[in-house]
Amino acid sequence: MTSTVHPPVSESPSGVPEFPMERAAGCPFDPPPTATAKQKEAPLARVRLWDGSTPWLVTRYAEQRALLADPRVSADITRPGYPNGAPLPPGGGSISFILMDDPEHARLRRMVTAPFAIKRVQALRPAIQKIVDELIDAMLAGPKPVDLVDAFALPMPSLVICELLGVPYSDHDFFQDNSKTIINRDTEPERRVAAMQALNTYLDELLAKKLAAPTEDLLSGLAERVKGGELTRQEAAQMGVLLLIAGHETTANMIALGTLALLEHPDQLALLRDNDDPELVTSAVEELLRYLNIVHNGRRRVALEDIEIAGRTVRAGEGLIMANDIANRDPDAFPEPDRLDLTRDARHHIAFGFGIHQCLGQPLARLELEIVYSTLYRRIPTLQLATGIDRIPFKHDGSVYGVYELPITW
Repeated sequence: MTSTVHPPVSESPSGVPEFPMERAAGCPFDPPPTATAKQKEAPLARVRLWDGSTPWLVTRYAEQRALLADPRVSADITRPGYPNGAPLPPGGGSISFILMDDPEHARLRRMVTAPFAIKRVQALRPAIQKIVDELIDAMLAGPKPVDLVDAFALPMPSLVICELLGVPYSDHDFFQDNSKTIINRDTEPERRVAAMQALNTYLDELLAKKLAAPTEDLLSGLAERVKGGELTRQEAAQMGVLLLIAGHETTANMIALGTLALLEHPDQLALLRDNDDPELVTSAVEELLRYLNIVHNGRRRVALEDIEIAGRTVRAGEGLIMANDIANRDPDAFPEPDRLDLTRDARHHIAFGFGIHQCLGQPLARLELEIVYSTLYRRIPTLQLATGIDRIPFKHDGSVYGVYELPITW
C-alpha cells in the first residue's frame, strides 16, 4: 500500500541549483562542477527545475543503483511529482514502454527482446563490419577535412538499425531530423509534438506494409503481434519510433564523442590503435561509456512510497533524478574517476541504466562500438582534428550529449 503523496518540500531558491547544470568551459568530457560539488557534500541534494519544483538529485553510484532497482520508484512520466524536463505535450508524451511501469512495461518490452539478445546481435558482426569498412572507404576516397558525424558516426548506426527494423535507409534525413527535434531540450512543445506525430505516422504506414507483406525484420514481427491481437497498431508504431530514435542517436554520439576524447588523450588512442587484443577493445568500450555518459540530463523517476535512503526520507510523490554522469565518476565506485584509462575494469558502470529499465539495445550498442573503435583508428592511423577543440559545437541543449560536428583530417 502506498503512502499519502506529500508535496515537494519548499526550499529557498538560494542554495538550490538549477538543473540541468552547465559544464565548465574547456571541460567538455566532465560532469558539471556544481554536480560534482553536490556529490562530495551528500548522496542526495535538492535541485530546481524549469517549473520551480525541487526534486532530489541522486549524486552517488550506490544510491542510484539502489533506487533504479527499487519497485517503489516509478518511471511513469504521467505520475504527479515526476520531474519532467519540459512541459508534457497533450496525451502525456510517453515514448512506448521506457516511460511505463510493470506489468505494462514488461508486457511490451518482452515483445522486442529477442532481436537484441546477445547471440542474435553477435550474428550481425560481419554485416556491421562491412558497413563500417565501406563508410571508411568512402571517407578515404573523398575530400578532406571531413565531418566525422555526417560521414561516419551518424550513418553507421542508422544503417544498422534500419536493417534490423526494416526501415528504408533512404528515409534517413526524415527520421534523423525529427529525432533531433524530439531530443533537443529547447524545442517548443508544439514542434516536439509535431515531430513525434510525424514519426508515429511514418512507422504506422510501414507497419501497414509489413502487415500486407511481411519480411524478415523487427517491424514485421511487431506486425504479426498486431495481427494476433497482442498489440495495437498505435503501440507497435510507438515501439518502432522508440527503437528507431534510440538505435541511431545514442551510438552515433558515442562514436563521435569517443573519437574526440581519444584524440584528446593520445596515449590512450595509441594503446587502442596499436593493440590487437580483443579484450582491450571490450575494456575500452566500457571505459568510454563510463567516462563520457552521453545521457547527461539524468534518468527521471518519482517515489511511489516513502523511501529511507542515505539518511534521508524521500517522500511519496517526490521526484528523483539519477545523474549517471556523476555516478560514473563516483570515486567510491571508480578509483581516480576523472582519468580515462582504457585498461580499467569499468563493466559495472550505469551508462545503460540499471534495473528493469536498463537499455534494451545495449548488446547492439556495445558490438557497434567495439567494431568502430577497433577499426577506425587502425585504418586511419593519422586521424586528427581539423580544428581546435574550442571550435567544436557540443550538444549542451540535448537530452543526448555529443557533438554536432567533428571536423577531422589525416
